[in-house]
Amino acid sequence: MKIILHIGPDAEASSRLQAVMDAKRGAMLQRGVLFARSPNARNHTRLFMAVPDPDNVDVLRFNRGFLAPDKQAALAEEVMTKLTDEVAQASPDTLILSAHHFGAFLARRSEIARLRSMLAPLSTDISVVAHVEDPARMLLRRYALQLMDGRARSLAMELSSLGAASWWDECLTKRPMANPRHSVFPDVQGPCHWLDFARLVTEWDAVFGAGATQLRALDMAQMHSADVTREIEQAFGISGQIGKADFEDLPQAASAASLTRFRQFNEVLFRLIAKDGISVPRLQWGRMLNEIAVDGPAPEAGSLHKVSARFAPMLADLRKAHPALTDAALTPDAPLPDWREADPLFGYRPTQYVAAYRYRINKAANEAPALDAADAPVPTGQNLSPMAEKLFTPLARQKFESISKSVFAPHNRIGTTDEETDQPPYSPAAPRDLRNDSTGRVIVGCMKNEAPYILEWIAYHRCIGIDSFMIFTNGCEDTTDPLLKRLEQMGIVHHRDNEGWTGKSPQQYALNKAIKDPVIRKSDWIIHIDVDEYINVRCGNGTLDDFLDRVPDATNIAMTWRLFGHGGVTAMQDKLVIDQFDRCAPKYCPKPHTVWGFKTMTRNIGAYGKLSCHRPNQLKDDKADQVRWVNGSGQDMTKEALKNGWRNSKRSIGYDLLQLNHYALRSADSFLVKRQRGRALHVNRSIGLNYWIRMDWNEARDVTIRRNIPRVRAELDRLLADDTLRRLHDEGVAWHQAKAQELHQSPEFEELYQQAVALRLTDTERASYALALDVES
Repeated sequence: MKIILHIGPDAEASSRLQAVMDAKRGAMLQRGVLFARSPNARNHTRLFMAVPDPDNVDVLRFNRGFLAPDKQAALAEEVMTKLTDEVAQASPDTLILSAHHFGAFLARRSEIARLRSMLAPLSTDISVVAHVEDPARMLLRRYALQLMDGRARSLAMELSSLGAASWWDECLTKRPMANPRHSVFPDVQGPCHWLDFARLVTEWDAVFGAGATQLRALDMAQMHSADVTREIEQAFGISGQIGKADFEDLPQAASAASLTRFRQFNEVLFRLIAKDGISVPRLQWGRMLNEIAVDGPAPEAGSLHKVSARFAPMLADLRKAHPALTDAALTPDAPLPDWREADPLFGYRPTQYVAAYRYRINKAANEAPALDAADAPVPTGQNLSPMAEKLFTPLARQKFESISKSVFAPHNRIGTTDEETDQPPYSPAAPRDLRNDSTGRVIVGCMKNEAPYILEWIAYHRCIGIDSFMIFTNGCEDTTDPLLKRLEQMGIVHHRDNEGWTGKSPQQYALNKAIKDPVIRKSDWIIHIDVDEYINVRCGNGTLDDFLDRVPDATNIAMTWRLFGHGGVTAMQDKLVIDQFDRCAPKYCPKPHTVWGFKTMTRNIGAYGKLSCHRPNQLKDDKADQVRWVNGSGQDMTKEALKNGWRNSKRSIGYDLLQLNHYALRSADSFLVKRQRGRALHVNRSIGLNYWIRMDWNEARDVTIRRNIPRVRAELDRLLADDTLRRLHDEGVAWHQAKAQELHQSPEFEELYQQAVALRLTDTERASYALALDVES
């Protein structure tokens, strides 16, 4: 058996390759190639954490609780036992192990040798693969990630090393010793030594043998396109094709101003850490940084042209020795004025932000376990269910122990309590009269392959007081497009073709077009929701008029998600979504962050210049005093949401009058079809078991939306009386049912299906597992 070690060192590219190999694991194994699951399903970080010298502590090992030497040793034994069993069961010709941390962190030859000795019982035929491109581009991406982990020094640290005889050695001298008590980690605070690709090859070849290490061209556009599978096939010697990959967009880079804000904030926070002797948990740290980010242009690698020039001779030599490198990958961006830290904008002062966050910082530091406690064995969690006992990682167990005893434990003991009892149905709502020049309340949405669900969604929202719909579509294979075109002919929908989208995502491209469209310009209210989201008005006669009468001064309504699970419904049926699914997340669930996400209903007063997925953005200064945000209980939350934010907090949560029912999964078969096509609106994200874990909430029950069923059925019958609509709807249902059956024949999808429907977690377990997944990703 041959072992191929993929060592990164670029985090983003490695993550993409790993995601695709995870999705294509079955197809690869059929060709004799095992992408190991036991050291972590995607990135093999558990193997990495077992390798560094005990004193060389990285942020990942600390966060996972493997700081103590005995714990690290036990981890190494566990990982290799499970990996050995996995290899024995699969009997592959090739074993792939991948973690960008290998290349980005392992700088001591003793550590690389330890990795080799661990793998030697499996095979001594080991090769090493690294993906590289222009060093300036790689440095800029790594710097942004380090800042999010707490880096406090600017790129001046790297730039000051350009004249050194040995970049590698010079950078290692600038790496601080690990001091977990004060949140100091060499992989976060140190410069990127591995940009010396020639030395990287030398160090790994010294352990695994001359010629063992191969450099390949890193093409970020290819990594986030269907062509990534071709690179996987070539890089890892896979014979035949493993199938197309879901498209992924390049993640949106943080603005240059945000990077400056992050670094300055980190610098001030480290002064506080040194003064008070505290340790700030990484999740809390990252959350604060996300909150201070601002929009603006991203930094450009051309400003680091001196970095590219420093390594140009080395790259020319490597190009000759490594045929998989390409001129395109190694060619730097056009030179720009020398790099310097950007203006943080808006009079930003990091000391003010640290002071404002002081309570949260202290609270998080006090709640974090002391280092001695972190070094103790992770509690087994005697309250875990048998399923969780089997499934949970040590980090997930740790999260469970923390959440179950804290104010973050989920429960349903807030707000009104009548949501599990069927109430009398709502009466039909009176027709709405619009001014001649108004399009009224308009929902703008994006769709891809949603034919079975469109008519119910349209009928429902017409019943509660929506006047029109502007729907953008791209990449549809079912009857979504002709169905929407027929609705447009009937004067119900404005259908917009979004096939030619460009930029970061089809959704944002559509929203940018929508805000300029006359339909939106003439609207009274603008609402951006998806076809799996239903505005559930829980007051009066269940209409938007009933809700808006209770908040007459509101200009923005944060419609908070209530996440609905599959509730045991496995087959995709032509039945009302709002009737089939009533199991959901509890109302009080501050973690993970997605549970309290909201979408926004916005009065069209021109206060914001941009529509975004969850909310309007780019507040106009002269309109700020006219804006009033309220939550689903009608309570004011303007201060919290005026300029940014897309989720509610413990202060602003409220469901009493209105909520947004989010049926992200629907049936298990519908989930399979959704998984197969990827997310139409976020094409850079794959939907696997992790997505199911985050979205399949089933312990609480809410039937309040069912009061709408009689009037929805009446409106739906009126729509289906049109023969063309009826035919297109029926054909759409048949297409999805056939697609689900086709996917059941695929071992990869059938395995995903069986894992999903068998999964049973309590709300606290689900929240804990989701938090652990967030950290691990």
